[in-house]
Amino acid sequence: MAEPTPNLEDLDFSDVTPDDFAALVKQSSAAQLDELMRGELRQRVLAEIFSRMGRQFRPDNAGSLRAVIRWEVTGRAGEPLAVYDATIADGTCRVTPGPTDATPRVTLALSDADFLRLVSGNASPVLMFMTRKLKATGDIALASGLARLFDIPRNRN
Repeated sequence: MAEPTPNLEDLDFSDVTPDDFAALVKQSSAAQLDELMRGELRQRVLAEIFSRMGRQFRPDNAGSLRAVIRWEVTGRAGEPLAVYDATIADGTCRVTPGPTDATPRVTLALSDADFLRLVSGNASPVLMFMTRKLKATGDIALASGLARLFDIPRNRN
């Protein structure tokens, strides 16, 4: 028997491991994910995910890569566009909320729920791109190799 989905609004996301987060996203309905991504809670979830991006970065796979990856996460009606720039340089990944003055090498745009599925390993970036749930502009080759640059939980059906 599957365990019930916890009340996502009550979670302290800083205490949730990437694998636990992946499991939570997997067992959450679209309606639950939509509810999670509203108002202040949406800001907390996005801030936690993007703050972890630097820690999940795999510099051994980046080599001498220097690039700005712009993330545009579209909210439901009434929610603002959330923009984060991930700057990869010198073996590090630094994420900044809001667009920086740097020109992004690739921009990735997707909805809140699709973003959660992508970063939790519960969706295929290739399938998302082909079905237009993930829009990439700029260096598509860079976009196609981003998964290898980060420790992303693997979907464990």
